[in-house]
This record gives sequence, C-alpha cells and structure tokens, in this order.
Amino acid sequence: MFEFWQLALLFATGLVAGFVDSIAGGGGLIAVPVLMGLGLDPKLALGTNKLQATFGAASAAWHYARAGTVDLRDCGRGFALSLCGATLGTLAVQQMDPSFLRRLIPLLLIAVAVYSLAHRRLGAEATPPRMSRGGFDWLFGLGLGFYDGFFGPGTGTFWTMAFMLGLGFQMTRATSYTKVMNFGSNVASLVFFLLGGQVLFVAGLVMGAGQLLGARLGSRMVVRRGTEFIRPVFIAVVLALTLKLLYDAFAG
Repeated sequence: MFEFWQLALLFATGLVAGFVDSIAGGGGLIAVPVLMGLGLDPKLALGTNKLQATFGAASAAWHYARAGTVDLRDCGRGFALSLCGATLGTLAVQQMDPSFLRRLIPLLLIAVAVYSLAHRRLGAEATPPRMSRGGFDWLFGLGLGFYDGFFGPGTGTFWTMAFMLGLGFQMTRATSYTKVMNFGSNVASLVFFLLGGQVLFVAGLVMGAGQLLGARLGSRMVVRRGTEFIRPVFIAVVLALTLKLLYDAFAG
C-alpha cells in the first residue's frame, strides 16, 4: 500500500517523465530511479515503468496524429515490425546477458550527441530520403524493436536519428513517428512483464495518469515550437542518458 504523498510523487513523476519523453525520450531516467527509491526491486521497477511508459507513448502518438505531424496509416508496417522485434528481444534477453551493451551504447549515444552538435541544421527541414521506406521499416523496425526489448535505453534517440538520417524527416515529424514506434515495442515488452507478474498496477496506473497529461503537454509544445524547442532538449537527454549509462557500466 502507498501513502498519499507517495501516490502524489508517482503522479508527478509520470507527469514530468511523460513531458520529457514525448519530446526527446529518456523518461525512464526519471521514472525508474523514483520507483526503486520507493523500495521496488529492479525487475518490478522496470515492469512498472513499462506500464506507465506505454500510457505516455500512446498519449503522445495520439496527440501528434491529431496535430497532423504523423500519419498513423503510414506507420502500420513499422509499428508491427517494432512490436515483433521487441518480442524477439525480450525472449532473447532471457537467454543472454545484455551487459556487453552497457559499454557500447554510451559510445553510440556520444556519437549521436557529437553529430547533432556538429550539424546544427539537422532536422531543421526535410531532406531527400537515403533509403526506401520498406527497407527502413524492416531494418529499424526489427532492429530497434529488438534492441528495446533486449536492453532499451536510448531507443527513442536512435529512432529519431534514424528517421532524420534515413528518411530525411524534419525533427518534429521524426519525433512524432518515434512515439508510435516506441508504443509498439513498449506494448510487446509490457506483455512479458505482465506474464511474469513483474508489474505493480497501483504505481503504474497512477504514473500512467501523469504520463497521459505530461505527454499531451509535451507533444503540444513540440507542435507549436518545432525544432528549435526539440533540439536542446534532445541533446540534453542524450547527454544525461550517456552519463547514466557510463556510470552504470564503469562505476555502478
């Protein structure tokens, strides 16, 4: 049972995590430490985080669709492949140790941050695609979906970069499509946490309510203010995630 102040903290955490995640990803950096700080063991914290994050991804995707920055009919194949990839990744992580990724992923995130800082016009406007949509969906839908189910941190960042570099999307559009793909992989992972009894529903639903509101506010800000608003938040989240993963890999 949770006390009132703990429920209020969970709602506020979901609100902030949903706001940040709808803009640049990385909401788990906020949610998981709070859940563990309230005494949840790591697996239960991760499962509960997936429940509340699913609310946020769904809310953000819905509001982006209503604003016209993402066409849900255009996301069907990528969504399905992301869901399938996450299912395979979740199954694989039960057989393999993902610890080898803990030192690799921070290096990739550093590369993302450096590239973003060096290319200040990245995502400012649409550019010609570098690959076909079918090839993109199969490669990144399965690949990043698998990664999200297998390890997870930075998935939203990699999706946004993939949409900008692979399909030439403007950053607002890339962010919008990212949330749809995140929703697919979140649902797949959540199913396995539910089957394993590793979800605390009271905490997840209270945080999910905060996520619904936070994601709505964040998506509205993105639509209204565009790339100039997303870019600094995106880079800040990438750097924060990199530092967290470096700490976990070398000092944790």
